[in-house]
Amino acid sequence: MTDTDKRKQYEIGMIGLGVMGRNLLLNMADHGFSVAGYDKDPQKIEALRKEAEKRDIHCTTNLQEFISGLRLPHAIILLVPAGAPVDSVIKELSPHLQKDDLIIDSGNSYFKDTDLRTIRLKEKGILFMGMGISGGEEGARQGASIMPGGLKKAYERVKPILEAVAARVNGEPCVTYLGPFSAGHFVKMVHNGIEYGVMQLISETYALMKLVLGFSEDQLQNVYNEWNKGEMNGFLMEITGNIFGRVDEKTGNRLIDEILDVARQKGTGMWTSQSAMELQVPVPTIDMAVAMRDLSVFEEQRQMADNIYQHQATLFSGDREKFLEQLRNTFYVSMLTTYAQGFALLSSASDKYRYHLDLESVAQIWRGGCIIRAAILEDIQAAFHAKHDLLNLLLDPDISVKIKENNDDLRKIVCQASTLGIPVPGMMASLGYLDAFRSAWLPANLIQAQRDYFGAHTYERIDAKGTYHTEWLNAK
Repeated sequence: MTDTDKRKQYEIGMIGLGVMGRNLLLNMADHGFSVAGYDKDPQKIEALRKEAEKRDIHCTTNLQEFISGLRLPHAIILLVPAGAPVDSVIKELSPHLQKDDLIIDSGNSYFKDTDLRTIRLKEKGILFMGMGISGGEEGARQGASIMPGGLKKAYERVKPILEAVAARVNGEPCVTYLGPFSAGHFVKMVHNGIEYGVMQLISETYALMKLVLGFSEDQLQNVYNEWNKGEMNGFLMEITGNIFGRVDEKTGNRLIDEILDVARQKGTGMWTSQSAMELQVPVPTIDMAVAMRDLSVFEEQRQMADNIYQHQATLFSGDREKFLEQLRNTFYVSMLTTYAQGFALLSSASDKYRYHLDLESVAQIWRGGCIIRAAILEDIQAAFHAKHDLLNLLLDPDISVKIKENNDDLRKIVCQASTLGIPVPGMMASLGYLDAFRSAWLPANLIQAQRDYFGAHTYERIDAKGTYHTEWLNAK
């Protein structure tokens, strides 16, 4: 086969044939697209060849062969680790690319890096897109939530392929053009921040049921399976129920009890918190989830502190069924609050970075395929459909009713956990955010007075426009 023939055959290329890249390529081939894959690792090439069988897939360890086998203009997806590896691949690719070729970075890249790469490649006439993908191995193979950003004309070139391989909900593909520049990677970053928050909240319900109610793994599995119905339904809830039923092949115990209680992070949660601080948008539940992962790493210090303070959890002696129902409602309202924080951050970033995000569409593509897919996204989509410029989900009439219905239970569970000495910082942060957000008055006037007192930072008055300064030590 000549190079010209190959260009006519392979519609899109994939660099990085790990689990995600390989499965996404197979997904594309299953939908009738001719695809090519490249990886430096011969074992990954061989693994893809075995799985490819009779599918229209070409794979190679030769970069020149890979590129020459693609149609013009080239369209190439990168699925490599974020950071330096992305720049390294782009540098390696650049000499082989031509004007109007398209590179799509589908890793979890930091959105500001995506902006810089877009500018650098534009100078060479090469198009660049940042595209988040959520759903893990299964999503890549069966249908993921896909979050593309960049030039609209670049998206239109690959739109048929992306719509074909995306998850579908009610017949609608879980992919849409999100906006220019790094919109796709920013949305994916916030997706991961919400993911951090919800996982932390679920872990806190686990701690309370294990330490306060004394539940066994079977009981925990039953609770999470029951919670995964109706308005509580979601992927993270579903897999949590499955986790508690898994037996460890080595010990015969439940696998969950053999796993070290240290949860590290790869950066996207931290980036969400950093970006929120830069944009001055509070996301305390997400912040606390990041902090708790950091704290979990200090395993030896936690053990030393445990020996010093010797706090023993006390089993709950009240109405256990009522406690469990309150805990369910606490998780629900805390989860809603976490999504509200994430969407508030998206709204602010949309204005700041000129993404022009359609938040209804974001909720729509998160309903299927992705890690944070959940029933409440239907309510969130409806909220933004009813009011396109909704500033915060907590201001939506229907969602505010759900919050008010469950708010007292959140308060009771937080108080109970505090009394018993069980850490539930995610729930506490959610409650604090709710209480502060609904407060028409906050004691920030004192903070402004203090700042003016020690640093002459000035303050504003409630009865007049402008900024003012007081010589506090000389005031009569």
